Amino acid sequence: MTTLITDTRTVFSRELRPVLRDPFTITFAMVQPLVFLGLFTPLLPDDSLQWFVPGIIVMSCLFASSMTGSNLLFEIQTGSHERMLVTPLRRPALLIGRALKEIVPMFAQAALIVAVCVPFGFRFNLAGALLGLIILAAFCIGLGALSYTLALASKNQEWLFWTVQQTLIFPLLLLAGVLLPIENGPGWLRALAKGNPLSYVVDAERALFGGDIWTSATLAGVIAAGATAALGLWAGVRAMRNSD
Repeated sequence: MTTLITDTRTVFSRELRPVLRDPFTITFAMVQPLVFLGLFTPLLPDDSLQWFVPGIIVMSCLFASSMTGSNLLFEIQTGSHERMLVTPLRRPALLIGRALKEIVPMFAQAALIVAVCVPFGFRFNLAGALLGLIILAAFCIGLGALSYTLALASKNQEWLFWTVQQTLIFPLLLLAGVLLPIENGPGWLRALAKGNPLSYVVDAERALFGGDIWTSATLAGVIAAGATAALGLWAGVRAMRNSD
C-alpha cells in the first residue's frame, strides 16, 4: 500500500507539472462555459446567477475531465505511455495519479468562474461551496478515469475516442438541467434525467452554493459522485492493468 501511494504521488506530480507550467490551458478550457454563461444568463429571470453559476462550474468540470483522456491517447501514439509501463511504477498508480490530477484544474476553474460572477451579483455560502467542490472533485476523478479508460480502449482508433466523447457529453449536459430546468419537460425527459448521475451532482451544487447543506439533494449528489468515482477507478485500473 505504501508503494502504491508513493507511485500515485509520483504520477500525480508528473501529470500536474505541465498544468502548472502552462496554466493558460485551464483558462482556455473555461472559454466555452463562460460563453454559455454570458449568452444564457440574460435570457433567465432575475437572480438567475444563483441557479446558473453552480451548473456552469459543473459544466467546466464535465468538459475538462471528459477530454483529459486525449492526453493519454497522445502519449500512447508517441510511445511515452509504453515507456511508463516498463517502469517500476505500479500500473494502478498510473491511472489513479492521473485521475487525481483532475482535482487541481477543477478547483482553479471554479475559483475563476466565481471570481468573474461575484461582481455581477452572485452570492454563495462558503462552507457549502467548499463541500460542493469536494463532491465535484470525486466526480472529476471518476469522469477523468473513465476518459482514460476510453483512451486505452481506442488507442489504435483515435476517432473512436472523440466520437464517443462528443456523442455523450451534450446529452449528459442537457439531461442534467445545467442550461435549462428539467422540471417543466415531458415525462420521458424527466425519466432520462433521473438516470443521469450528473443531474444529482448539479442539484447538490446548487443547494450547497446556496447554503442548503443538510438536504436530500446533497446526499444524492454525494452518492452519485461517489458511485462515479468508484466505477471510473475500477474500470480505469482494470484497463491499465491490461494495457500493453
